[in-house]
Amino acid sequence: MSRLLHAQTHAWLKVFAISARHLSFTRAADELHVTTGAVSQQIKQLEERLGFKLFRRLPRRLELTEEGRRLADVVEEAYQSVGLEVKRLRSGVMSGIIRVRSVPAFLSKWLMPRLPRLQARLPDIELQIIAEDSSLSLREGDFDLAIDLNDGHYPGLAITPLMEEVIFPVCAPALLRHRPSLSRPEELAWYPLLHDVTAWRGGHPYAEWEHYLEAVEAPPLNARRGYTFNRHRLTMEAAVAGMGVAIARQALLTNELSTGALIAPLPHRIPTGKRYGIVHTSGALDDRRVAAVHDWIVEEANRTTPDAGNSVGNMN
Repeated sequence: MSRLLHAQTHAWLKVFAISARHLSFTRAADELHVTTGAVSQQIKQLEERLGFKLFRRLPRRLELTEEGRRLADVVEEAYQSVGLEVKRLRSGVMSGIIRVRSVPAFLSKWLMPRLPRLQARLPDIELQIIAEDSSLSLREGDFDLAIDLNDGHYPGLAITPLMEEVIFPVCAPALLRHRPSLSRPEELAWYPLLHDVTAWRGGHPYAEWEHYLEAVEAPPLNARRGYTFNRHRLTMEAAVAGMGVAIARQALLTNELSTGALIAPLPHRIPTGKRYGIVHTSGALDDRRVAAVHDWIVEEANRTTPDAGNSVGNMN
């Protein structure tokens, strides 16, 4: 096969592809800036080399033979593939599989709605997305990038901070009907509490509520009562259903407040001291594909980081 398709054959195949597209030696000659006779001669040499006719030379027109049609389809597809790959290489297009691990709440509420933008920017990158709780250890080799919520301390790994998490109580409007008012922290004593037991790495099951109540200097009350869930999404669904008051994470709210499915009856929004971050090995970003996904996540976080609003940390 290599003897059949020597360098000159490849040159003739290019002439053939153009002639087949135009079904005209004259128009092919115009595109190639040569004479019609030169095109006709090269097609004849190619036919002799291949051992079969490519064109029927009819009065005033050309017609592909069956062999010519089949070869034209293959040659045109090959040239298009080569052209597309060259374009990709020149424009820096990247391809391959990148493994992204994320805490489930951040994945479903923040990352997933934005992934179509990543797909549009890097269409040849294929993500393998793994949802894992913060309670599970991050082991080198299990991921290319991991999004986690913690204090930023990951021995042996690097982290790029994204956004600090801010928390505040939310509930369904119906929960407040026929109950005492809920405008001060101490009035939470009259309401069932909802807990996400996997709030952040290293946190205990009631960490969010206890952190919030301590920050707002609430009088002593039992923060360890009520329902517990092992997913933030489930906790929010329980709040929407009117089961109790939950702790919302500002970075993960989408339209629950704007649609009225949830309300924030208490004024304070409390920084947790924990940040979402992209965890990776020290050399992971040397791979430009991994770096491209990493940089896109950082860009999205910078573009969409919400204002902490009325937080205790900035109140005078």
